[in-house]
Amino acid sequence: MKVSVDIDCTPEELRTFFGLPDVQPMQQALMKDIEDRMKANLAAMDPETMLNTWLPQGMQNWEQLQKAFWSQFNAAGNTAGKNTKD
Repeated sequence: MKVSVDIDCTPEELRTFFGLPDVQPMQQALMKDIEDRMKANLAAMDPETMLNTWLPQGMQNWEQLQKAFWSQFNAAGNTAGKNTKD
């Protein structure tokens, strides 16, 4: 003997029938919290904010870094120029 039962109901009706809690409000609250956190983190991804985070004194450090690179390039150029003249 074979018995088959078809039940046509919504997920909410089935949860209610089995006595399970409705977790949809909790899920919506958690998703809202996650969305707010992601928006806050995206604001931190702004290039100017990232630069200020990495270089606390802002452009002063950037200018010092550029000067250091240029002095190294000039020193390397002067050394190379002296070696070719000999």
